[in-house]
Amino acid sequence: MSQELTVAEIEAFLTRQYAADDPVRQAMEAYARERSFPIVGPLVGRHLYQLARMIGARRVFELGSGFGYSALFFCRAVGPQGTVHCTDLSAENIRLAEKFLTQAGLWERVVYHLEDALAALERTGGEWDIIYNDVSKSLYPQTIEPAYRHLRPGGLFITDNIFWGGRPLRGDNSPSTAGVVEFTRRLFEHQGFLTTVLPIRDGVAVALKL
Repeated sequence: MSQELTVAEIEAFLTRQYAADDPVRQAMEAYARERSFPIVGPLVGRHLYQLARMIGARRVFELGSGFGYSALFFCRAVGPQGTVHCTDLSAENIRLAEKFLTQAGLWERVVYHLEDALAALERTGGEWDIIYNDVSKSLYPQTIEPAYRHLRPGGLFITDNIFWGGRPLRGDNSPSTAGVVEFTRRLFEHQGFLTTVLPIRDGVAVALKL
């Protein structure tokens, strides 16, 4: 008789497939574990790298970057001619990102904005190949239209934490959960995006600008 696999079992199996030969990534993961700092983890990180490579991304804008874990994967994907713009409200997080990404030989590909993520996107302007969204969940609905305006046709709007720890399925009515639920509904209804959700880790929405 077949036995249903749990998400944790699937994640553990996939994680074991990764070679432990990336000291900078491992150092960043250790830092996150020690401080309970949320990061996307290697499964989602690898997928971010793959998506960026698949569309030949050279310009990436992150709405919320923390200490640069997801930027590590995007920086590797965009290559030496590419640029990853990161945003965070913590100078300490930016200092840590500089330390880790310098160790990886990638800091020259980064522009870090110490300001509100959406304000930085509007101020910077231009068209982007990828906009990655990991701001406060209550603000998620506010990111859709700015992302649409600033993505090139064929660009990707990628959003983490769509499952939000299962809260949307349990009737939680906190502002953060309400933001995720409203965001997901509006993103799927948006006529300018083709959206799917990848059921890895905490759920990753990938919306293609048509």
